[in-house]
Amino acid sequence: MRTFRNLKILAAALAFVVGLGTLGFHYVEGWSWFDGFYMVITTLTTIGYQETHPLSHAGRVFNVVVILSGVSLVFLAIGSLTQALLEFELQNFFGRRRMERDIGRLTGHYIICGAGRVGRSAARELARRPAQFVIIEANEAKAQKFASENWLMLIGDATQEQTLRDAQIDRARGLVAATTTDATNLYIVLNARSLNPSLRIIARASEEMAEKHLRSAGADSVVSPYIFAGQRIAHSFLRPHVVSFLDTATTHLGMDLEIGQVPITPRSPFAGKTIENSRIRQDRGVIILAIKREAGMRFNPAPDDRIEAGDFLIAMGEPQQLRELEQMAGSQP
Repeated sequence: MRTFRNLKILAAALAFVVGLGTLGFHYVEGWSWFDGFYMVITTLTTIGYQETHPLSHAGRVFNVVVILSGVSLVFLAIGSLTQALLEFELQNFFGRRRMERDIGRLTGHYIICGAGRVGRSAARELARRPAQFVIIEANEAKAQKFASENWLMLIGDATQEQTLRDAQIDRARGLVAATTTDATNLYIVLNARSLNPSLRIIARASEEMAEKHLRSAGADSVVSPYIFAGQRIAHSFLRPHVVSFLDTATTHLGMDLEIGQVPITPRSPFAGKTIENSRIRQDRGVIILAIKREAGMRFNPAPDDRIEAGDFLIAMGEPQQLRELEQMAGSQP
């Protein structure tokens, strides 16, 4: 901010005047270093004490220079500091108002409860997509750490119904209960399910026994970071190349590759066609790994397997290819 830069310049100029004044009184008047420093400080602060020692004519001329330059800098510094504080408060106020308006306009978004390590990872992945989301965090200091990310942040208690309403839960697509305690996540899930019965809810669990309680409360999925980390470590020993492939396809390490899901709408040009006739692989360069239906998952579909409306194609390809396939799958034939 320009105001803070000006404050730094003024502080440096004041330090220079103090040093120069101390030197001047020492050499012009022959005072001790401390007496010269004390004289400069009483002059700049306009306290009005009498002179430390009687001044000669040369000393008075020098003191006039110190008064004009130093006192002017002091008042400029006070004005700049006042301006900086005022701008800071106004920015905070209008920033909060703007964020509240942006949150109020959300629809089809995701709510992340908790800005811990799990919540931050989920937020970064959604931002990379990009997808609309808002983070609810009770600790304002923790929330301020991510101000540079330009994420929508709501300071409040996610266990409170009003906080969830403020996050527009009635129009949300999904919610992540990612706080550090299972009891808090359980309460969030209960409130979220009661406020939006159709909401997809994913909960974080620290203890193994918490999973069944979170599912009973209404969570659609439960993720345990510790169980996942243990499984990944074991797979890294036993199947390192499989882990490397999954990293490539899900976290964009190495090749620019991604696994996505493509919904097939009734008006999709692929609805009613077989895998072979759809020419998805030939024309789009996308590999169909599976077809998800209500009846279950069809892995490695055969060329004559038919794609129906309501299916989800689990596909792998470059991100841009998958985006184009999603747009085409939902378009009019």
